[in-house]
This record gives sequence, C-alpha cells and structure tokens, in this order.
Amino acid sequence: MVNPNQIVAVVDDDESVCRAIKRLLHSAGIGAETFSSGDEFLDMLSAIPSYRPACVILDIQMPGTNGLEVQRQLAPMGLPVIMITAHDELSVRQAALGSGAAAYLRKPFNAAILIKAVEMAIDGSSRP
Repeated sequence: MVNPNQIVAVVDDDESVCRAIKRLLHSAGIGAETFSSGDEFLDMLSAIPSYRPACVILDIQMPGTNGLEVQRQLAPMGLPVIMITAHDELSVRQAALGSGAAAYLRKPFNAAILIKAVEMAIDGSSRP
C-alpha cells in the first residue's frame, strides 16, 4: 500500500500525459508532481536535496536530457523508476531494464497496469 504522504514524480514533455497520469494517480490515492523535462526534474533534485519522490515515472524521449540519461543520474540515489515511451525499441527497453528500471510501459498503457507498477516500485517488489 502506498503511503499517502509519498509523492510520485511524473517527468514527460507532453503536458497532457503529465496531467492524465497525475489525475490517474490521484484517483488511486497517490500524490504526484509533474515536470516537463528531465532537466527540470534534475534541477529540482539539485536545488532541494531533501526532495525525494517515492517513485519516478519517466518518459524516455524528451528534448534536452532524455529519460535514459535521467535514469542513469538517478541510479546512485536508489529511486525506483518506471520508464514510459511511445516508441518501443528493444535496445532501449533492454537498456532501461538493464539499468534497473522497475517497469517499462509503452504508451498508451492500461491505467491499472500503471497503478500496479507504481505500487510495486514503491514497495520494492519485482517487475510487473
């Protein structure tokens, strides 16, 4: 069960995707904050060292710092990452999962699968 005080960071350059995921998480009792780029999210982590989301939902293809690079920078922090993408490529999937992603979901994804992936990532369970 997700602690209601825990926040999930949603990082996607598509504002409508951020809004939809935030609404979906909220409907499941999970708080979320959205970021429009990997750079914006990384800047927040640098500016406020105490800021640590329970999980990060991360788009792979974004302008600036892409999702795989953000994931690489997050690895030392031990934050669970769920990768999302509209362009599923086997090599990218393997890189993301090989680097420790808790889940890898192709857009559009099923709402229940995303919620389950978030719960499992926060609880430290295995991949869905």
